[in-house]
Amino acid sequence: MTNVKLAVVFYSMGGTNYQLAKWAAEGAKEAGAEVKILKVQELAPESVIAGNEAWKATVDATKDVPVATSADMEWADAIIFSVPTRFGNMPSQMKQFLDTQGGLWASGKTVNKVVSAMTSAQNPHGGQEATLLSLYTSMMHWGAIIATPGYTDPVIFGAGGNPYGTSVTVGQDGKMIEDVQGAVKHQAKRTVTVAEWVKKGNQ
Repeated sequence: MTNVKLAVVFYSMGGTNYQLAKWAAEGAKEAGAEVKILKVQELAPESVIAGNEAWKATVDATKDVPVATSADMEWADAIIFSVPTRFGNMPSQMKQFLDTQGGLWASGKTVNKVVSAMTSAQNPHGGQEATLLSLYTSMMHWGAIIATPGYTDPVIFGAGGNPYGTSVTVGQDGKMIEDVQGAVKHQAKRTVTVAEWVKKGNQ
């Protein structure tokens, strides 16, 4: 059987979700997947980004990361999304990307994609679960198969115990408070495993 093809699609302003995406890619590769790390298009004006040191640093750090396209979504058997929370919702940059996949959806090419999601916020109850659920609502319309981590490994409890997807709290210093690397890798491996089952079932 060919390896599962996984797209890790992120939006990151302060670097957290870029790091989550890199950990997810590592976990997926350990599970034998072929992986692409992709960012969504930045929509904020350069003048605004230039005035925020952390944001500008993230833009610079991710300048060579390819921007996700519909072709990447079609290529992928599985997709892991990583986004910060914005008032309990995904950021407009990720929403814009999802909203431009109408052609792919209309042609049935989003059906049976295996998807999972991760997020971050500045407070433990800053909207992480609602953000993941808002993203999964779109995935239900896609006809995608949502592979959440649930409580499938003890590492999830150490990362805060979010069954919808790994979520992390980021302090005022920009550093992650919970240790979520293991949970991210587990979630990625689980997503790849479910995608393998789906792929085998379709052969």
